[in-house]
Amino acid sequence: MKKFRVVAIWLYTLTLLVACAQPDAEPGTKNVSVAEHKKPNIVIIFADDMGWGDIQKYNPETKVPTPNLNMLANEGMIFTDAHSSSAVCTPSRYSLLTGRYAWRTQLKKGVLNGRSPLMIDLTTETLPSLLKRADYNTLMVGKWHLGIGTNKPDYRGRLAPGPNAVGFDYFYGIAASLDMGPYVLIENEQVITPLNGDKIAGSKHRRHNGGGFWRPDEIGQGFKHEEVLPLITDKAVEKIHQASQQDKPFFMYFSLTSPHTPWLPVGKFKGSTEVGYYGDFAAYTDAMVGKITAAIKASGIEKNTLVIFSSDNGANWWPHQIEKYGHLANGPWRGQKADIYEGGHRVPLIVKWPEKVLADSQSNIPVVLNDVMRTLASIVKVKPADGSAPDSYDFSKPLLGKLVTQNYKRPAMIHHSFSGHFAIRVGDWKLIEGLGSGGFSKPKKLDVKPGQSPYQLYNLADDPSEQINLAAQRPEKVTELLAELNRIRKN
Repeated sequence: MKKFRVVAIWLYTLTLLVACAQPDAEPGTKNVSVAEHKKPNIVIIFADDMGWGDIQKYNPETKVPTPNLNMLANEGMIFTDAHSSSAVCTPSRYSLLTGRYAWRTQLKKGVLNGRSPLMIDLTTETLPSLLKRADYNTLMVGKWHLGIGTNKPDYRGRLAPGPNAVGFDYFYGIAASLDMGPYVLIENEQVITPLNGDKIAGSKHRRHNGGGFWRPDEIGQGFKHEEVLPLITDKAVEKIHQASQQDKPFFMYFSLTSPHTPWLPVGKFKGSTEVGYYGDFAAYTDAMVGKITAAIKASGIEKNTLVIFSSDNGANWWPHQIEKYGHLANGPWRGQKADIYEGGHRVPLIVKWPEKVLADSQSNIPVVLNDVMRTLASIVKVKPADGSAPDSYDFSKPLLGKLVTQNYKRPAMIHHSFSGHFAIRVGDWKLIEGLGSGGFSKPKKLDVKPGQSPYQLYNLADDPSEQINLAAQRPEKVTELLAELNRIRKN
């Protein structure tokens, strides 16, 4: 019996030694603590219509206080040449989540509305479905705006397919923009502010002395426009705290409803800036970002959480507002939201990952938000499915300091306007099909005069504000870029 006890103790000790010598288990297994995840938690904070020039780190002359975004930038890397795939929200959101240009779908211009069916094909691999293959919990809170349901969505029944059908384990938010009805809150596939026949009248834009723009439509019980932004932020904070206690990493896509219309700053933010309601709402947006970053820190997961902040397109900021307030919401770039010019699609991009991404650093490499999908796939070491993310390029090496940024050569970028205008960017050269902005800025479209080139050609190194059209002087460059644009569109 004594000999048996000695053997048992020896075997028990050997088992402990073997267990201690084992390499860390993959996230999701029970012997790995939350703090020991090899794969990072990932949080994407996606603003709605926030301009490149709103953030102080990008534009020291901004009249919008952005202390939380400044801190995020100081702790991470800012990209100065980052772009949304489109100058409006639905297509740029599609590209972020699929790594694919939206003009490859049936949406050739414009955006969806609150009663549009889901535009993501259910066979398409998405960022959340890719990360689920890497054993992530996948969460989305906020503005969806990629269609929901089939044909005519039933807001009095089950809303499917939607975010849950394309890879998100959990969804809480609104179907489209905050100015598009029906005005309801959705959790997973159910409306939680039920429609009871009540309707809300439309409201004019602030610039037209209105109360903040929204369209007339049905409104759900208890739904209040001004409460949506703080409500979704609190929900995102709650879900971050919950997910941080799980035994595998999580992906949170927090899609803000601001500073898109309606501009509804509340409390101390109302009247807090020199830029009117827009500036107040942008400052309020910064405060919501601060709540998210604070939740990450409070949960004890900051060290191994990769945070990405960007915007779906440029700011909706008109020339008369620039004259009135002296604020360049889109920085030095020409145009605004919806335009084919840089102001329509050049966006802030800030990435923080402690000890992985160099703090207080800046990169000037060209990036399109489509690229996020393959970049994250590389970081978490999961290969995208065959045929997926065709317009996405991995920029993880320059992000993580494993490649001199001057050696990073991204293939051509395609830009797209609200009305469907195309542009192609290769190096410093940008070719625009057609004349005019293709968006909100005037002139939107110009007829081609006899002998005039139907294109706009700019060298952004020499002419970053796109003032000197070189199409007539450089026809060979026009031909070269047009051939590349056509090649990409046909593939």
